Amino acid sequence: MNMEARVGAVVEGGQRALNSAAAAAHGSILDAGARRFLQQQHNNSHQQHSQLGTIQQLLAGGIAGAFSKTCTAPLARLTILFQVQGMHSDVTALSKASIWREASRVLNEEGFRAFWKGNLVTIAHRLPYSSVSFYSYERYKSLLQSVLGVENHRGNGTADLAVHFIGGGMAGITAASATYPLDLVRTRLAAQRNTIYYRGILHAFHTICREEGFLGLYKGLGATLLGVGPSIAISFSVYESLRSFWQSKRPNDSTVMASLACGSLSGIASSTATFPLDLVRRRMQLEGAGGRARVYTTGLFGAFAHIIQTEGLRGMYRGILPEYYKVVPGVGIVFMTYETLKMLLSCTPSSY
Repeated sequence: MNMEARVGAVVEGGQRALNSAAAAAHGSILDAGARRFLQQQHNNSHQQHSQLGTIQQLLAGGIAGAFSKTCTAPLARLTILFQVQGMHSDVTALSKASIWREASRVLNEEGFRAFWKGNLVTIAHRLPYSSVSFYSYERYKSLLQSVLGVENHRGNGTADLAVHFIGGGMAGITAASATYPLDLVRTRLAAQRNTIYYRGILHAFHTICREEGFLGLYKGLGATLLGVGPSIAISFSVYESLRSFWQSKRPNDSTVMASLACGSLSGIASSTATFPLDLVRRRMQLEGAGGRARVYTTGLFGAFAHIIQTEGLRGMYRGILPEYYKVVPGVGIVFMTYETLKMLLSCTPSSY
């Protein structure tokens, strides 16, 4: 969930940053050449946006997300492996765990390709998730603008922020609910070590439904939905605050670099705040996997209490370092890929 919120903030905020820079240039002491350049960049971006249809936008977002996930898959798998270590392991032995030791273990015991275990289902999840997220966000945004009466009053910053917060949160909840089984299967495939219980995506679906029932595909959904709203709110809040401060201090800096830097920092803030929810979500997704005994039998809040009692507060942040390490390249890759695809696809005519 966190990456989608960060990317949404960076992409949408980057566009607003460009517009703000162009507007500010007219009232500054920049020379005429700089003003013309900024205005041309603004016009080109606006023209590309108007030419880019719904299908192209969904395709660009889906491909960018899938490519970014593939590039950062090794760090994502290490994060999951750390997050689930406390479920069936001796907690006293976990103090010796480190990123490099775990990476070496995966390489030696499972091979180099194991770093991308579960990535195929991640890509299969990313495309429908992006489609549902983009589509529902536009629908919710239009509805909220109509309710708040701000369709033709884009200068109202508070109303715009409320629309982004609420619309983004509702879109995230909709997309997460619609595609959650794929996320659960991905977690179970990525968490497998030497013993292979699920032989692939279809086998995992079939096995989970047979052994745990259809609702087994939605284990941990509550923690996921609880994390969507705060993740997006924190991402947008931190991103907008940092971007405004950056532009007030260094108005001539590249808007792309400012967006990447602020997006990465907002991602770190969002990850820190919502990581415990993500950890509990992962562990609840693995409840009963491979015929193992259940560990957390008292629900979401009982799982929080159990982890704190057995592993301490540090246990809630197990795996946070590889999560941090993937934020900057993840945001950078998806932002650059999305913008590049938008430029390429804007040349394709669309009737939408």
